[in-house]
Amino acid sequence: MKVNVNAVWNDGVKGNGTLNANFLETKIAIPASIGGSGDGANPKEILVSSVTTCYTATLVFVLESRKLPVVELTVDSEANIADNEFKITHYPHIVLSSDANQEQIESAQRAAEAAEKGCEVGNLLKKADVKIEVQAKVSAK
Repeated sequence: MKVNVNAVWNDGVKGNGTLNANFLETKIAIPASIGGSGDGANPKEILVSSVTTCYTATLVFVLESRKLPVVELTVDSEANIADNEFKITHYPHIVLSSDANQEQIESAQRAAEAAEKGCEVGNLLKKADVKIEVQAKVSAK
């Protein structure tokens, strides 16, 4: 797989730029907290967005392969970055149809964990000592 990304920057540290790929276009900037303009996504937001996208796509694949009656899926992710630790926690909420049984609910819960192990971007980050956790919520509508 080959990925091409283009970044264009204007006006130094206080400026901003754009990041473009096949299906991605976003403003980028240096965070205001470290002297930048803050007028765009910063590199850590883009990194966490990448792992969240990978996790979500992997979860969709796992849920569909298990033929679970998913009616809604949302994933919120939170990164905590300190001097000695980088930790990402995914909070998927899987809503199954109202006729879902207990076995399907438990299968969806296991799918949330399995997707974390199957996400290639997350696995690359783990090699760099990034900790990744999942705190899933599964319910029936």
